[in-house]
Amino acid sequence: MTTAEETADGENMPWDEVTPEAARRLLVAAVEAFAERGYHATTTRDIAGRAGMSPAALYIHYKTKEELLHRISRIGHGKALEILEAAANGPGSPAERLADAVRSFVRWHAGRRTTAHVVQYELDSLDAEHRAEIVELRRKSDAAVRRIINEGVQAGEFDVPDVPGTTLAVLSLCIDVARWFDTKGRRTPDEVGELYADLVLRMVGTRT
Repeated sequence: MTTAEETADGENMPWDEVTPEAARRLLVAAVEAFAERGYHATTTRDIAGRAGMSPAALYIHYKTKEELLHRISRIGHGKALEILEAAANGPGSPAERLADAVRSFVRWHAGRRTTAHVVQYELDSLDAEHRAEIVELRRKSDAAVRRIINEGVQAGEFDVPDVPGTTLAVLSLCIDVARWFDTKGRRTPDEVGELYADLVLRMVGTRT
């Protein structure tokens, strides 16, 4: 099962770890359905139909619709954290690492806009336990970006009087790409990533 999102930026979908194949097909179908209809308006029959399977087959792999959403959200937030921590721990100055973090994070949200939209905007549909798990992953993502900005301030590269607030603004700017990005539009995911990296460096008052 191949979607437009799978080939949007020439990479594989981040669902290769989901096995068996039937479980992966159901997960991809759920992403599409949740993005199109919203979590609450989507039924398990909708998801199974998109995957070319019977509703009964879905319950072999996922006990509930919420379990599907949690799996999607867990994998998606895990990927987001991986991107940001790789940049935070990478080589280069704080400005270079912040630009890399934003560039990569935005590129993922643009190239995977359907997945990213579900991951970022269906958090409140999770049950309390699962939501707490995802909130912790978000906290770690926030910490990775905050660390880069703090290091930039300490090194005299950034002029940021409010590091927590600026961190929130940077992440919000990146995440919002999943809401508006159109693969048929004028800009590619790479181009949007470059644009946002430049904007964020201006936001933090980079001193060269």
